[in-house]
Amino acid sequence: MYDIVALGESLIDFTPNGTNEMGMLQFVRNPGGAPANVLAMFTKLGGKTAFIGKVGNDEFGKFLTATMKDAGIDVSAVAVSEEIPTTLAIVQLTESGDRSFSFYRKPGADIMLSADDLNKEMLTHCNVFHFGSVSLTDEPSKSTTLKAAAIAKDSGAIISYDPNYRPLLWKSESEAKKVILEALKLADIVKVSYEEMVLLTGKQDLKAGAEELAQYGAVLVIITMGSKGAYYHTKTSCALSNTYDVKTVDTTGAGDAFFGAMLWKLKGKSLDEISKISADEWNEILDFANAAGSLTTTKKGAIPAMPNLAEIEECMKKVKKIV
Repeated sequence: MYDIVALGESLIDFTPNGTNEMGMLQFVRNPGGAPANVLAMFTKLGGKTAFIGKVGNDEFGKFLTATMKDAGIDVSAVAVSEEIPTTLAIVQLTESGDRSFSFYRKPGADIMLSADDLNKEMLTHCNVFHFGSVSLTDEPSKSTTLKAAAIAKDSGAIISYDPNYRPLLWKSESEAKKVILEALKLADIVKVSYEEMVLLTGKQDLKAGAEELAQYGAVLVIITMGSKGAYYHTKTSCALSNTYDVKTVDTTGAGDAFFGAMLWKLKGKSLDEISKISADEWNEILDFANAAGSLTTTKKGAIPAMPNLAEIEECMKKVKKIV
């Protein structure tokens, strides 16, 4: 039995890494893809995970598969395309470490994941199934993702969903909103950024936005706000939790590390138990997740930057919060 099975994109993030002797910007090859990142954080804390996705039969695809395997993720369900190359993303960073993306994905191997590539045994033997919306941008991966989520849900798995909106991957904002909200009906746990909450609900108030998202059926809604922390909403309580004051270098993967760490703290709990978690316990859970996300921003890249349990606990003890 797997703690989490995730489906989606595994891709290369080319991240800025200074300049050469001629002043030209250099980039470093980093493993990326939000679902894989979530698994990497969860696995680093001791969980059992597996990834379902597709990469190209190229050096990038081999690198990604090896990286996930080295991180402890079961990659036996990673399919390989002989025709389509591995998806690439070019990351641009601001002085504050915030990032934007350009994608080389028309198509990329991750889009080509088909129903025939699914490992149904994994989907029926997991406690949590996790997916995002990047795999919903094109066919056949869109239909494959929704089918996988339905199989897992019918088998009793908790469905975890991170819309992870990337404007450049959608034909239009209206199409993105329609597809993301439709998939929301499958989800039990939802994590969105504040900007995604505004996009999907039209609301700027955290409580109002979270309540509208919860109407689609989620037991738990999390809204991440970068340096401003994270907000949680359940039927019994809601609150904003401040994050930690660290020196941010690169925010890539921070939200995924947050989500992976939060899912770790929820490990073994049923949906009913999650819905009844007290406000005090939620404060502890979000402190832990915020520490994981914050520490990930102190290094470049996503998976290579993720902290271990000891580092998270040390951050919680020694690093001041942003007020």
